[in-house]
Amino acid sequence: MKFRPLSIDGAWEITPVQHGDPRGLFLEWYRFDQLAAEVGHPLELAQANLSVSAPGVVRGIHFADVPPGQAKYVTCVRGAVLDVVVDVRIGSPTFGQWEGVRLDDADRRAVYLSEGLGHGFCALAEDATLTYLCSTTYNPEREHAVHPLDPRLAIDWPSDAPVVSARDGAAPGLEEATRAGLLPDYENCVRYIESLRSKVTN
Repeated sequence: MKFRPLSIDGAWEITPVQHGDPRGLFLEWYRFDQLAAEVGHPLELAQANLSVSAPGVVRGIHFADVPPGQAKYVTCVRGAVLDVVVDVRIGSPTFGQWEGVRLDDADRRAVYLSEGLGHGFCALAEDATLTYLCSTTYNPEREHAVHPLDPRLAIDWPSDAPVVSARDGAAPGLEEATRAGLLPDYENCVRYIESLRSKVTN
């Protein structure tokens, strides 16, 4: 596997090695040891999700309170999406910035995002299917959203008419979420991740 840190601290693009022959192909799409070596601690697997989306569907931007937050390891097993990581951590040097990675069933890349980061995607193909490995289980009381079409974020979604859920459409913009105290604190996120790393060395 090849790991490429994204421009937002705490996020990586992972490209697997594919082995093909006339029968088909094989690849390792997740390796806990290689991810732990790159991130500094293992990803504790608590839940696995799968979503199927029509072209133009935008899901996100979702994040969870830290601690414990929710780290995610995301890959596309059918079709293609633009996967987007958004820095919603108050006090981060890249607060309010985003980076997109194309995930598809050809290159079969994945994205890892650590606790405190926002996540969303736009489906680029029919029945675009994503799988997520998550570090914590779903907790609606601790999970939040920022409006994916917020002009402050200015995400360049590859759709002329993005389709969002009622929940995401009613989500606050970044500035409103900041005023409401919904966003994670960058220093708290750093301390929490350092605590996960310290468990490895102790």
